[in-house]
Amino acid sequence: MSRPTDTLAGFPLFRSLDPAELAALSARCLWRRVEAGQWIIDHEDEGTDVFFVLAGLVRVTIRAVSGREVILRDIPAGEFFGEMAAIDGKARSAGIVAVTGATVARMPASLFRECIHRHPDVCDQVLRLLTGEIRKLAGRVNEFNTLDVKHRIYAELLRLARPDGRGAVVSPPPPHADLAGRVGTRREAVSRVLSALEKEGLLEKRRGALALHDPAALEERVRRAMEDG
Repeated sequence: MSRPTDTLAGFPLFRSLDPAELAALSARCLWRRVEAGQWIIDHEDEGTDVFFVLAGLVRVTIRAVSGREVILRDIPAGEFFGEMAAIDGKARSAGIVAVTGATVARMPASLFRECIHRHPDVCDQVLRLLTGEIRKLAGRVNEFNTLDVKHRIYAELLRLARPDGRGAVVSPPPPHADLAGRVGTRREAVSRVLSALEKEGLLEKRRGALALHDPAALEERVRRAMEDG
C-alpha cells in the first residue's frame, strides 16, 4: 500500500517525465517497507520486476562457489535495481538485502520496458547505467585476477573514500566482515592490513570514520601491483 509521499518524482531516471506521467507511473507500482537484514531479492529468484529505492540503503551480493557472500555494491535512495531480469527475463544474478530499513517501489517488468521505449532520456540513462556496471565489473575481475588481498583492500578503501582536505575519509567505516566480503577474503585479513596501514601512518581510525592520510600513496601501490601482476 502506498502513501501520498510514495512517488518516483525524486528519481533522476524519470527526470524527463511530467508530473502527470510520474503520478500515473507511481500509482502502478507496489510500495513496500523492508526491515534491515530483510532480503528483497534472493539469489536465482525468478521474478523480473524492477525495484526503486525511495529511502534507506540496500546491498547487492552474490554467492561464491564456496558459499561465501561477496558484496558487489550498495544502492542508496534514488537508485534502482533488477533491470537486467526485466530486460532479458532470466533469473536474478544477485541477491539484494536491506542494510537499513528501506522503502522500495516494485515496478512490473512490462511497465519498465514500456517506459524505456516511450521516453528516450530514460532509455539513454539505463544504457549508460548498464555500460557503467559492465566497466566496473570488468575492473573488479581484473583486480581479483591481478592483485593480492592486501592490494584489493587498498583499492576498495579508495573506492569507498571521499576527499577530506589533503586526505580522504571512509565514513561510516565498514565492518571488517563487510570489507572482507567486498574483496573476497576473511575478516582477519582485513584486520591485519588495516593495522599495518595504521603503523605506517597511512590510516587513522576515528570515531565514525577511517581517515586515509595519503590516498595517493595507496593509489601508487595499487598501480604498481597491477603492473607487476
